[in-house]
Amino acid sequence: MRVLLLSPNTLTAPYPVYPLGLDYVAGSLSSAHQVRIADVQVADQAVLADLLGEFDPEIIGIACRNIDNTDATDPLFLLHGYRELVSWLRQRSSAIMVCGGCGFTIMPGRIFDFLGVDYGIIGEGERFGLLVDALARGQDPAEISGVLIPGGTAAQPPPWPGEIRRRLPVEDKQSSFYVRHGGMLNLQSKRGCSFRCLYCPYPRIEGKVHRLVEPEQVARIALGLQAAGARYLFITDSAFNADIDHSLAVARALRDCGLTIPWGAFFAPIMPPPGYFEAMAGAGCRHVEFGTESLARNMLQVLRKPFGPPDALAAHRQARAAGLHVAHYFLLGGPGESAATVAESLDLIEQLDKTVFFFFIGIRIYPGTGLYDQALAEGQIDQHTDLLKPVFYQPAAIELKAIEALVVARADGRRNWLVGAGGAAIAATLQTLHQRGFVGPLWEYLAK
Repeated sequence: MRVLLLSPNTLTAPYPVYPLGLDYVAGSLSSAHQVRIADVQVADQAVLADLLGEFDPEIIGIACRNIDNTDATDPLFLLHGYRELVSWLRQRSSAIMVCGGCGFTIMPGRIFDFLGVDYGIIGEGERFGLLVDALARGQDPAEISGVLIPGGTAAQPPPWPGEIRRRLPVEDKQSSFYVRHGGMLNLQSKRGCSFRCLYCPYPRIEGKVHRLVEPEQVARIALGLQAAGARYLFITDSAFNADIDHSLAVARALRDCGLTIPWGAFFAPIMPPPGYFEAMAGAGCRHVEFGTESLARNMLQVLRKPFGPPDALAAHRQARAAGLHVAHYFLLGGPGESAATVAESLDLIEQLDKTVFFFFIGIRIYPGTGLYDQALAEGQIDQHTDLLKPVFYQPAAIELKAIEALVVARADGRRNWLVGAGGAAIAATLQTLHQRGFVGPLWEYLAK
């Protein structure tokens, strides 16, 4: 069958993100099928229309990575654009429309109906290959776990049990776009998340148990991405150091394989073993992005974080001592948040040197999370509340706007304290630096 895989993501702030998921979906497809990948960051509607006419796909797989930007201070809902794209495709193609991805898996039934597609893929995208094979053979796909059909039940499947194969990008128009806009391509070293954070849908998307990629395989992929033109790699694991031993093994493999480009990752600010971040730096790591969320002890407990303030401070200091660029992401406004807990976080933040702080205010309520259960018990939502458009948890003791005001007042014009991702001004600055040949996330230029 002729299969077109489509990335509809148009976000470029703070920088465009390579659609990694489609490489795994492409890798899951039998060689019996013809596969093309289209990325709207690269292909405008005219190019896409020509591709539809020339390739005449029988199936179009649409990646739904994000429903919105999860930012209460500057909300952006993305699914209207996706629905318009499906309508536009329907007018030009008779192909079967299939949607999947991280965002889709969070609310599959609701997004399925909203977009008006023919099938949905719940969970990991490799199930798309099973759907394509079934349709090619004229079989009913209703029995495939994780495939949503019209009128079907959006049941959560178990983690993908089969082989995980990635199509490596080549030095083509698509990869060249991301190389020009920051030099960044990305890779995974594991799937699944063992943490139990109150608000996070990640374990529902990828499973609650780590499935580790062999470090040597990670290194081979990294070298392949470097050969495709990447000048920087970002490891997209929910937390690279959630498995300390595996992350150290991956770092050693990256060091020993001859990789010459720098890389970064998300890390949890758990207490690191001695020399951990020195090992990361020695393997080429340059950027550490900590999902710190809060530095108020009670809030970290409420959010079910596997660390406390002393751990976060220690992780920061070790990373800085290793010469790494460090950023911290905060998520304020959870259950029990108050002016006192915000002040507790801000006071400890003052102890963190040479870093950048991204403050996201308001925690989006997702189905299937502990926060959903708590909001339901408190009457903030009910079982009929439509969560497709963002609904943010409201702490009893303080309004979200008041939290924002406290953060803005404490920031006092400091450029390394950013509410959200920094807005259009930061995005424009990064774009200028990328055009001048700088690579990576570049937020270190804001650090003080």
